[in-house]
Amino acid sequence: MESSNHSAVKDTAISQPITKAHKAFLRKLLLCFLIHQQQHNLLSLHQLTKMPRRTIQDTLAAMLDIGVQIKFVQDGERHNAGYYQLQDWGPIDHQWIESNLNDIYHNLDIDLG
Repeated sequence: MESSNHSAVKDTAISQPITKAHKAFLRKLLLCFLIHQQQHNLLSLHQLTKMPRRTIQDTLAAMLDIGVQIKFVQDGERHNAGYYQLQDWGPIDHQWIESNLNDIYHNLDIDLG
């Protein structure tokens, strides 16, 4: 079953354009993965993904829609000094994200290098 899910992502990328809703979901998966890997703030996520800051903020605010809990950890006196922390993956399989990371980057038109 896992391999069929993997091939479905690849088939979608090849056979038809990705929908706006699918792109929004992939953004959520990618941000979850990046935040899980290391401490990130809005600026570092923007620099890494080249997503607009507002898109990142909106995506992070909507994480509860898919059952994922992320919080901002204040680390300093300034209001935006700190980092995001993934508290609960909810129903998301982070190993699937890691296995499909290249496809996610490709579908979001994000250059890896």
